[in-house]
Amino acid sequence: MDGGPVVRAVHYLNQFFAGLGGEEAAGHEPVRIEGPVGPGRGLEAEGLAIAATIACGDDHFGEHEAESLHRLLEWLDGDEPDVLVCGPSFGSGRYGYACGVLAREAGRRGIAVVAAMHPDSPGVLAAEGSAYIVPTSSNVTDMRKVLPRIAALARTLVSGESVGGPEEAGYLPRSARRNVLADRPGAVRAIDLLLAKLEGDVRTEISPPGDGVDPAPPVPDLASATIALVTEAGCVPQGNPDRLPSRRSHTWLRYSLDGVTTLAPGSYESVHAGFDTSAANEDPNRLVPLDAARELESDGRFGRLHDAFYTTSGVDTPVAVATRFGQEIAEELRRGGVQAVILTGT
Repeated sequence: MDGGPVVRAVHYLNQFFAGLGGEEAAGHEPVRIEGPVGPGRGLEAEGLAIAATIACGDDHFGEHEAESLHRLLEWLDGDEPDVLVCGPSFGSGRYGYACGVLAREAGRRGIAVVAAMHPDSPGVLAAEGSAYIVPTSSNVTDMRKVLPRIAALARTLVSGESVGGPEEAGYLPRSARRNVLADRPGAVRAIDLLLAKLEGDVRTEISPPGDGVDPAPPVPDLASATIALVTEAGCVPQGNPDRLPSRRSHTWLRYSLDGVTTLAPGSYESVHAGFDTSAANEDPNRLVPLDAARELESDGRFGRLHDAFYTTSGVDTPVAVATRFGQEIAEELRRGGVQAVILTGT
């Protein structure tokens, strides 16, 4: 490495890369370790001085996000690093999400952040543009290639030099806008983009975030299919005993439908903060159509109704969090033999 000022970094890892254990340690609470661990040693070889490693189990972070984040940020504030490095998390969804959330909150504190993950990781959206994210492959075999790029980007950030654009500097677009002097007027560039689109070359100067989900194939035989009810309308038992948040939800809940034929007024309610819930609370079946589903079930229109419904409140919930909810609920439904879902929203 060439000479230059020492870049003091704090490194975030999950339980596996921090050496705390594999999946059996996914519930490990946050921990702070002096100096580099695992990939951190590679970063030190590339010129970063790892003052401390902070780590958390993937499941623990997902199940106790607020508390975990508070502890990690306390350590980060105390260490006062030049830069925070998160990952690389490669294609891991839970690890990537934790990296993205920590990167976002650290960035809001004015801390320079470099992360590394697969472009499709939920951590990219969770970071909300607060970190410079180095793209990786989906697996750890990319480690040797990624660490030098992370270190180089971190050194550039700390030096105060211009980082440059995503393509030249090797990071994912951050949806950040800055004024630059173009060599052609906007009208000319717009016409060129339109002509390119007509020829099948679809591109834009500013790429909107988002993803696409291919529709599942039709259910081959409804008469034998198991169907589940899922809602983001915030439908919960009266009094909200499990404290589902009314907005920016961090969790989803499951409630049994065993022996239940209708959601009676006064027994269920909506805690969703994004619409007037008066009419829905008069008849909670407007939120979760259990009465209609039971009628169709008894008429033999489909095999059977799954024995629980799933609920969260969708208002202001970050896309990355909602994506994680969908993946977790879908995995449970698959294990329960469910072939189709009636998803209701507000």
